Amino acid sequence: MSSIEVQQFTYRHGDIELAGYMAQPSRYPRAGILIVPTIAGPTKLMFDRARWLASLGYSAMVCDLFGKGALEDIREARQLAEALRSDAEYYRERFRCALAELRTRSKLANSRIAAIGYCMGGEVVLEMARGGEDIALVVSFHGLLATPLPAKRGVIKSRILVCHGRADPFVPPKQMRAFLEEMDFAGADCHVHIYSGVLHGFTDISSGSTAVEAVRYDSSADRQSKAAMLSMFDEVFENKKTPDQY
Repeated sequence: MSSIEVQQFTYRHGDIELAGYMAQPSRYPRAGILIVPTIAGPTKLMFDRARWLASLGYSAMVCDLFGKGALEDIREARQLAEALRSDAEYYRERFRCALAELRTRSKLANSRIAAIGYCMGGEVVLEMARGGEDIALVVSFHGLLATPLPAKRGVIKSRILVCHGRADPFVPPKQMRAFLEEMDFAGADCHVHIYSGVLHGFTDISSGSTAVEAVRYDSSADRQSKAAMLSMFDEVFENKKTPDQY
């Protein structure tokens, strides 16, 4: 069996220095997975996710949103997020840089790349798909679904999995309907899993301790959404065994 290698590094988007964290098996990775964090940035929880995916045979990189590291002040995070979102093309380019870094460090072909994102990160990976990035799959966990640049017909190359809490107040039913209509118009291969009664942030076990009533961990939705993601990985990346597992 391969051991897990972890590295921390910096990369750039123009004059912005960003921090990357990568965990991967020492040999025979199945695929590369870009992890786009919540608005709070690259936290320990995201690093734990990367090591978990590496233990399953994937090269997993946590990217950076703002170049500020993990953020505890939600007001600062929101201000940074709004500034980044204000230019949709620049927003997408921030994460093309991260994809390029993952491809270089994992040494995998473009077709063996997926991007997964949480909250704002879920919004990001959907923007990647809308922009026609050459990646096999994007997975959004409690991500925002609205966009200033809806997908054009035939542009989306990625398969899409959206895991959504039905009671998430940040994504009202009207936004979900618009998203589904957009995906239909674009001809996207899109799966949507909806968890009844589940709020925003359902994959973050620490979210129940916050004062934000809209955000709450849900153990069942967390398990089911992880299982859905791994099932899609198996389907998209096909070969389930590496040479040292035969």
